[in-house]
Amino acid sequence: MISALQHFAFCRRQWALIHIEQVWQDNARTIEGNLMHRRAHDEKQVEKRGDLIIMRGLRVQSARMNVTGICDVVEFHRHPTGVCLPDYDGLWLPYPVEYKRGKPKAHDADELQLCAQAMCLEEMLLCDVPEGSLYYGEPHRRARVLFTADMRTRVEAMLAEMHQYTQRGYTPRPSPTKGCNACSLKDLCLSKLHKTQSVASYIRLSMKEDDA
Repeated sequence: MISALQHFAFCRRQWALIHIEQVWQDNARTIEGNLMHRRAHDEKQVEKRGDLIIMRGLRVQSARMNVTGICDVVEFHRHPTGVCLPDYDGLWLPYPVEYKRGKPKAHDADELQLCAQAMCLEEMLLCDVPEGSLYYGEPHRRARVLFTADMRTRVEAMLAEMHQYTQRGYTPRPSPTKGCNACSLKDLCLSKLHKTQSVASYIRLSMKEDDA
């Protein structure tokens, strides 16, 4: 899933816990983020405003990168280099918009996720998607993102690494950073203990001890 790229870019161990070991724990940040995405993913809402079409919850994929996902919002702007859309006259250029809670982050995990969405749109629609936006809930404004060649290369490299880890069933060892305090999995990650066992094994062991 494209959304997993955001986890992977932020912390490879967090990504593996969620997507390989199937471990999850909510906190206030994740709940707020889920509520924001539910509102954005109303697929029944398609708006037409003059030279702008707004689609929500648009499903995208890339056979080349072996990835799928759902875009929060894709705006289609009337443009001479755009593509044809069923039921609409003219040519339209896609512009992905991803919704995020809180403020813009110091790292670029959100930007990489958005870039992956754009690359899927390009492959599906056979057009160029040079930019998009991240909408952050706390400042209530957009941050423009240009999809540079370097960003696209990093997206492909990370997706390839994610596929390799998945095939191996590999979970990276903990490497504590300041960002750990904001992670919903910090209590399950065992970042201070540096145990060699997997989190899934730790949880199973704890359950057996509770039943004893």
